[in-house]
Amino acid sequence: MPNIESLITDLALILILGAIVTVLFKWLKQPVVLGYIVAGFLASPHFEYLPTVTTEANIEFWAQLGIVVLLFSLGLEFSFKKLLNVGGSAAVTALIIVLGMMAAGFLIGRLLGFTNINSLFLGGMLSMSSTTIIIKAYNDMGISRRKSASLVFAVLVVEDLFAVVMMVILSSIALNNSVEGSEMLYSVGKLIFFLVMWFLVGVFVLPSLLNASRRFLNSETLLVVSMGLCFGMAVFSVYCGFSLALGAFIIGSILAGTSLVERIEKVVAPVKDLFGAVFFISVGMMVNPEIIVQYASPILILSAVVIVGMIFFGTFGMLVTGQPIRAALESGFSFTQIGEFSFIIATLGMSLGVLDSTIYPIIVAVSVLTTFTTPYFIRFATPVSDFVESHLPQRLHFLIERYSSEASNMSETKLLWSSLIKRYAWRVILYSIILIAITLVSLKILMPWLNEIIPNWSRLIGCGITLSAMAPFLLALSYPVSRKVERRRLKKANTLFDIPLIVLSLFRWLIALGFIVYILSAIYTMTVGFTIGLGVFVLFVFFLSKNVKHRLRHIESRFLENLNERELRRSGKNNSLVYDLHMAYMTVGYGCPFVGERLANSNLRKQYGVNVASIQRGAEIITIPGAEMRIFPGDVLGIIGTDDQIQTLLPVVEAELEETANVEAKDIEFVNIQLTENSSLLGKTTASVSLRNRYKVLVVAIQRDNEYLKPTGEIPFLPGDIVWIVGNRKTIDQLK
Repeated sequence: MPNIESLITDLALILILGAIVTVLFKWLKQPVVLGYIVAGFLASPHFEYLPTVTTEANIEFWAQLGIVVLLFSLGLEFSFKKLLNVGGSAAVTALIIVLGMMAAGFLIGRLLGFTNINSLFLGGMLSMSSTTIIIKAYNDMGISRRKSASLVFAVLVVEDLFAVVMMVILSSIALNNSVEGSEMLYSVGKLIFFLVMWFLVGVFVLPSLLNASRRFLNSETLLVVSMGLCFGMAVFSVYCGFSLALGAFIIGSILAGTSLVERIEKVVAPVKDLFGAVFFISVGMMVNPEIIVQYASPILILSAVVIVGMIFFGTFGMLVTGQPIRAALESGFSFTQIGEFSFIIATLGMSLGVLDSTIYPIIVAVSVLTTFTTPYFIRFATPVSDFVESHLPQRLHFLIERYSSEASNMSETKLLWSSLIKRYAWRVILYSIILIAITLVSLKILMPWLNEIIPNWSRLIGCGITLSAMAPFLLALSYPVSRKVERRRLKKANTLFDIPLIVLSLFRWLIALGFIVYILSAIYTMTVGFTIGLGVFVLFVFFLSKNVKHRLRHIESRFLENLNERELRRSGKNNSLVYDLHMAYMTVGYGCPFVGERLANSNLRKQYGVNVASIQRGAEIITIPGAEMRIFPGDVLGIIGTDDQIQTLLPVVEAELEETANVEAKDIEFVNIQLTENSSLLGKTTASVSLRNRYKVLVVAIQRDNEYLKPTGEIPFLPGDIVWIVGNRKTIDQLK
């Protein structure tokens, strides 16, 4: 039984130190993560000048909780839909980086005298760039919108998934104390099965449940539901033989595709910040100055390996996937650090008892060092790109540019085949995993239960129930994946187009037949499986297809609607009213030009041709809002319009403010400006000149003689008027 008093005492100590140090780091304009690590060091037994924690096990408890919440939050930003959209370029680049850095880390670990298992964990830790640090550096430097930034963010998304897979593989290797191919293959297969099954179940069930209870989900209830799902899935993940963190990541990824994800992120953010801080503080507590001094050489060597390796593999990966030289170099120079997942992998190794205690502070030191150097390397990418482009041999430069151009400009036929094969692969993988799940449930649960209650009829009834459950998914495997329009276009491009399609169809039929034969052979005998299986398969395809085809299409369309629920809700494509009119739901961003305006002044109908049917503000839903209703950030507008009108309006309504330097309160001024005879404002009103939108200033009052007039939007400016305004110094200077 934990000592509650010591638990609270330790939490109070680390949070107070964390608050003080992070405020200091904010003032110094340094990453907050580094501040947490420093606070952890100050609270550790290695720093003797301040009180230390009473029980390190207490911090371990809070840290494990922090990992679960952090992975849940990362999942909310991930979404399987986003993974599908990042494209093959990001996946290939991330794979090259991870494999290359793991190999480099393993070799360096062995050269430094670490064991095989320690070297393997070291390679895993060195292969993960820090999403937090890169995003912060890009925002601080104002380069988050350049071309290479989108490429870097896409690679980071894939790296997050690779990190989760890596944690499972490393756990399996650590527990079995070997790197056997069969064990690793089993672990990866089990992970893929677990991911896909819960992805399918989650996409089918969660969006529907959340939408059905949307009216009851205020901020408090949504937080309870979200964290309940997070911890519930984490516990179930452990029950299935995986880690707490994996379950939290999966449920976060599923929720990321729902239309409530923005609200979930908002209510979960304080919890994530709190326990995330505790986790990084616990990382800092592992920092031992004596070990850092003792292992200064390995720290510098590993830092050099991270920087050089990330630049090389990142740039090489981008070039391989057809990116131009400049974009490839800018991307490669951005990955030059390690961060959150490195600490999580290190914590995993420590909890499994396979990681040497000296490696943890070494990795922390490498992370701190590379974090400080990251902005400099990002800046250094531009002059390096200029130098390489000017000194690269002309022939080599021509070959790279031509390869890049060819890779980015695939022919229409290649794009069509690529789309067709992707659809084919996803259908085979998804339905095969569902069929495997049905087979396992039947053989492990259903058949033993039937044998107990009706032993004489158990096999026949079990076969009937199992094959009935498998029927829709066997048919889904058997149906062609290509559409008539696609086959017509392929035929026009190539007269032999049908040969690959026939081969693909035969392969799918063999897989479907294999499942039938296997389940019959497992329940009866191999002879029964092969003889009856073929007949059953023919029966399914030719006789039952008409009865279940409509239902199968409904299931698939429901799945796709839930998968794309967030986008469909925003665009209104799944909510047709009459003719070409749709109802779309858009969340007002802080950069929306008519934030704070009345509906009457927003000109939505006049400028965009749409109508506002509802406004959701928190738990309150305002139907048919009046002209005097104002629009605020976070409002969900129910917009009625055509597809073109909605697509034009979406980026305007959901616009966010540009990332700029933090504006302090002292930068906001309350000043007055006296209008002269030559002022361009004369004769105009506050509404007609739109000072709020153009200059981001607020007109508080108009002083005319000794009278202060309230700016109603209808009072014209006159010579001699003194206009009292509130705004940022720079914008006021521009206005003057």
